[in-house]
Amino acid sequence: MDRQSLETFRLSLRRFSEAKIKPHAAVYDREMRFPEESLEAFKEMGLVSLAFAEEVGGQGGDTLSQVLALEELGRVCATSSLTLMVIWAGLVPIAKHGSPKLIDEVVRPAMSGDTVASICLTEPAGGSDLFGLKTRAERSGDGWVINGQKRYITNATRSDWYTVLARTGEKAVSLFAVHKDDPGLSFGRRETKMGIKGSPTADVIFENCRLPEHRLVGELHQGHAYITESLTWTRALIGAQALGIAQGALEEAVNYTSERTQFGETLSRLQMVRGHIADMAMATEAGRSLLYRASEAIDENDPAARTLASMAKLSCSETAMRVTTDALQLHGGAGYLSDFPIERMMRDAKITEIYEGVSDIQRLIIAKSVYQQVRSGA
Repeated sequence: MDRQSLETFRLSLRRFSEAKIKPHAAVYDREMRFPEESLEAFKEMGLVSLAFAEEVGGQGGDTLSQVLALEELGRVCATSSLTLMVIWAGLVPIAKHGSPKLIDEVVRPAMSGDTVASICLTEPAGGSDLFGLKTRAERSGDGWVINGQKRYITNATRSDWYTVLARTGEKAVSLFAVHKDDPGLSFGRRETKMGIKGSPTADVIFENCRLPEHRLVGELHQGHAYITESLTWTRALIGAQALGIAQGALEEAVNYTSERTQFGETLSRLQMVRGHIADMAMATEAGRSLLYRASEAIDENDPAARTLASMAKLSCSETAMRVTTDALQLHGGAGYLSDFPIERMMRDAKITEIYEGVSDIQRLIIAKSVYQQVRSGA
């Protein structure tokens, strides 16, 4: 999309989010309820199909258009933004690497917007060490049997499809598509969380879970390559969710300080308040520039894309945490009440520093790239 088209798209997303998503955000959080109304609303704009190629029935949206969608959703409801992002994260690897039979079974029907998906990487013993996972997939007759346990899985219990990374060799892992009705699939208790409460999180358990042969995604033993590629993209998407939260918090702070009076004038007239607002706006815009640069690099297959995505994820998530904290402070005692959305936004922001690789992992990725560039003279 050119700049004008992107801005038109953003405006349509903002109107959509204000009308169809924002009214339910507090309810999802308070009742810890899956955002069914948001899922239904996504159909109106075809948001689920945005991230998929036209060849499989999608809209062929680039990474920047996906980022804009998650940013605008995150601005009013982090739970809804996360729900869409994880559907993409679960299904896009199948769309890119799955066999025609698997794509026909999983991806094409999902383009209607009724399918929910999960991506299953993290395990009880760890998350970032993909080669350390214990879940195993073994051949059995004309199919596969999976045994193991995945932890902190978003959309668990609600998803129709689970894209699972499992060990298939001593030092090899592969991806598999597991349906909710496959024998041997079960779930742990739903976790009680600090934020994004409308998004269900639970363990996904595989006990002699049997799959047909064609449920292997792509080539055997190529799971690490597929997930490494996917994480570059999903880290940019998490950056978008975080940036949306920051933008929403900034706007809440501006609105509140413009209306709240103290010592005979609105808080917005106080220099210290204006200084905070300026810092929040600057940090948000800086994160946006980095995020959009990373999005372009991903679509251009730029070798720097992985590093830029880590930078964007790190910058936007830490900005979200800082901006929401400052915005709550500017609300004073009111910010600590659940009557105001800023309290929810601050709780929601924290997880963006954790999932898809904690901030320290992003720093290691960035530093490794910097050392390589300097030493090579690039």
